[in-house]
Amino acid sequence: MSIVNSKSSGANYKWYVLTLAGLTHTFVAAMPLMSMPVLFKEISEDLGLSLVQVGEAWGAISLGSILVVLVGGLLGDWFGVKRTLGTLCFLGGLAVALVGLSGSFGSLVATMFLFGLVGVSIPINVHKSAGVWFPGRQLGLANGIVALGFGLGTTAGAMISATILSPLLGGWRHVLFLYGAISIVISILWLLTRSEPSQAQSSTPSSRPVALRQALSQVIHIRIVWFLGLMLLCQMACVQGVIGYLPLYLRDVGWTTASADGTLAAASAASTMVVIPVAFLSDKLGSRKIVLLAAVLMTAIGVGLLSVVNGAMVWVSAIVALASRDGFVAVLFTMIIETRGIGAVYAGTAIGLAMALSRVGSIISPPLGNSLASANPSLPFIFWAALGAMALVSLYFVKETGRGQQ
Repeated sequence: MSIVNSKSSGANYKWYVLTLAGLTHTFVAAMPLMSMPVLFKEISEDLGLSLVQVGEAWGAISLGSILVVLVGGLLGDWFGVKRTLGTLCFLGGLAVALVGLSGSFGSLVATMFLFGLVGVSIPINVHKSAGVWFPGRQLGLANGIVALGFGLGTTAGAMISATILSPLLGGWRHVLFLYGAISIVISILWLLTRSEPSQAQSSTPSSRPVALRQALSQVIHIRIVWFLGLMLLCQMACVQGVIGYLPLYLRDVGWTTASADGTLAAASAASTMVVIPVAFLSDKLGSRKIVLLAAVLMTAIGVGLLSVVNGAMVWVSAIVALASRDGFVAVLFTMIIETRGIGAVYAGTAIGLAMALSRVGSIISPPLGNSLASANPSLPFIFWAALGAMALVSLYFVKETGRGQQ
């Protein structure tokens, strides 16, 4: 009886861990990040920033993240997700609070850099937790659920940060202080969780450096991880640029703050609503590639349409562009974990490598796209649509990892 109860308790506990992982995505990874674009108008007026400087500050997050993203994945494989996420959430809370203390362009860029330095490793280990606690047939669904948390965070962050929280709390700085405090609370919850089912990380101290080298050596020789990373590079360069620019663009062409922010929030809400169906569909079809193909095409077409449409069609185009964002990431990370030679053991390192590649595009994309606005405000959307479409080249070389591989 005790054995049965123990198994039942373990089965139930994994859903608690999955819920905590989703909340981590919502309140630590997504809401602070998505609050930045809608708060940029207030920040730029307070600090006297130009549009290009806003793009550079937005890109600084990716610059910081690229330097540690691979290390963040390695640490998750080495120490386990419990200790890694507990530490990262605490540091992430401090980092976002420091952004709120910025008093100039230089300090804003520096603190954004620190925010990216810490924050990028959180999604890696959140998705690794899904691989650890939900191996097998439920993996796609588990990744979809934690991606849902990210989608909820982006929607809420875009919807309430500037229009509700900023007036209520007394400005953009206090909004970031609030997010920092929530992140620290979640870090405590992670440190209080049980250890993960696999004890592979509990090796002796003397063997740990070898394990780190082994993880990196194992991952860098698997070609599919590099192609998936290049796909993520193109897709995230496109999405990151659009997210940072769209609210500013709409306000400049005469939209109210609520309408401009609402467009981004509606697109994020669409992504939130479809992420689990997208992940579940990839499980049912047994083909991850078909789902990724559809996501890439939707993003490129939607972003391209933003360069020519007006009025209500802007909402439609933005929703088409961003609706598959979270589902795309969930399915792509599932492919990485399913790749032969990766699994849950090396998931952190492999996802970290893919995200490191993606950060190259995210660094360059916002300031470069924003600089095109001086010639024509619509040109950035054309540039980002072309970047998104380039993901199709990498997809061609990716092998199926779902049931379709058989």
